Parts: sequence; C-alpha cells; structure tokens
Amino acid sequence: MTPPRKKREDEQVLVAPDSHRLRMLERDDPVVGIPGPGRWLVVDYQPTSLFSLKTSQATSSVGVSLVIPTPYAIKMAFVDAAFRVGINMDQCAGLFRSLVSVDVRIAPSPAAVVTNTFVKIRQEPKTPNPRSPYISSIAYRELVYLSGRWSWAFDLACCNDMLTAQLVTLAPLVNYVGKRGSFVQFLGRLYRRTDLGSGFTQPIRGEEVATPARSHVRALDDFGPDADLETLSSFTSKPAKRGKHRRFMETVIPVGLSNTGPGFSEYRID
Repeated sequence: MTPPRKKREDEQVLVAPDSHRLRMLERDDPVVGIPGPGRWLVVDYQPTSLFSLKTSQATSSVGVSLVIPTPYAIKMAFVDAAFRVGINMDQCAGLFRSLVSVDVRIAPSPAAVVTNTFVKIRQEPKTPNPRSPYISSIAYRELVYLSGRWSWAFDLACCNDMLTAQLVTLAPLVNYVGKRGSFVQFLGRLYRRTDLGSGFTQPIRGEEVATPARSHVRALDDFGPDADLETLSSFTSKPAKRGKHRRFMETVIPVGLSNTGPGFSEYRID
C-alpha cells in the first residue's frame, strides 16, 4: 500500500526510542515481571457488550462508529482506571503526560457486525427557547457486536520501568473503552512480543505498509505533543487544538468489510 505523499504536522509526534533500551528489550530478562524478549507489551481483552466509538469526522446526528478503540481512547481508559483505583490528581496527570509518546497498536476481533440504525433523540434547538429547551429529532447511530478478543500493544521502547509498572498494574482494572457502556473484560494475560505483524493496526507514516487481504483505513486519534489532563479532561472548558493536544493518524485496520445488508455491515479478518 502506498501512503499519501502529503503528511500533516500533527502526525510527526512519536520520538525515536532509545537504542540502549531497545537492546535491553531484545533480551529474555523480565521487565517489571513480564518475561521477554520483546518491545511490545500486549494485553488481551474480551468485549462484553456492544461497542461504540464515533470517528473523528462524525457529527452529533450521524454517529458512524469505528470497530476498534483508538490509541486516544485506550490511553484515556488507563487514566480513568488510575482515578478509580484512588490515585491522586497529580499522579494521574503525570501518567497522562507519560503516555503521550507511547505507540499503541490494536489487533481487532476476528468478526464485527455494525448495526446501522436511526433513533429518536432529544436535542437543543439551534435557536434556544426557554419554554422548549429540547426538541425531538432523529439521529443515525451505529453499535458494534464483536466476536472474539481484542489485543492492545504498548511499545515499551517508549516507556521507562515506572510507566511499564503502571501499565501492568492498571491493565486488569480497565473495564470499558470508548463510549461509556462499551465494557471489556481483562483476560488475565500480559506478555511481550518482538514483532506484531500485520494482525495489528499499522500507522501510515510515509513508508510502505503491508496491507492484509481484508483491511480498511481510518484516521485514529491519539494524544498530541502538548496533551495534558487539564485540557483533555471531560470537565474542562479549555479548548483542545488539533496537532497540539490531539493528533490524527491514517491507520491500516486489519479487518475488512465482508457483507452488508438492510441495517448492518459485517467486518471480518478472513
């Protein structure tokens, strides 16, 4: 697959890993208790409910969903788990910042069925009316049924041992990702891999990308170089800027459309 020639500045974020740490990760020595070799820390999850996560291009009335979580959503899920376990605000903010430069890849479930439905909603009118603060409307929504597990991979070459220990500790505590209610179950396994292969997402960064037989490309969001908890918190009024606080990367997702019908779209790996 030949990537687009023109690349946005917000795609140039990940820093080159330290060569000494790369050599260390190639050995069999455990890293915070996880045996090697391998630079990728992989965590397996089983989706246990319908999944929904709108694409960055989606609007409030047309909620087109991805079939996998984004690196942004996964990192936020770990920060959320840190809050729920009782870690204080300053430590969570530090965890947030330490995740900025970490490369995250996702292996999709073998099959996904997306429901294409219209639902009735209540929303604020364009012209506010104190007597009728909400009006009835119709919106397009997608929910995804997933068959099989997800695997999330974190590049340990971009993590120090302290961050790696935090990821290992928090991984079993993550219970949803994306839209609230999209529950997942930790499958009790953390392991390392030297190479992920084409079964995981592959960001398009200017080099040739091996495209699986079934795949599609989406812009997945991630933390930008200036991302911080204060700006990206759900409870802040500070505006997030593209390229600074959030970045978007065209990414090959190794699962492709295999069937469509009235009200559904089916994606499969093979």
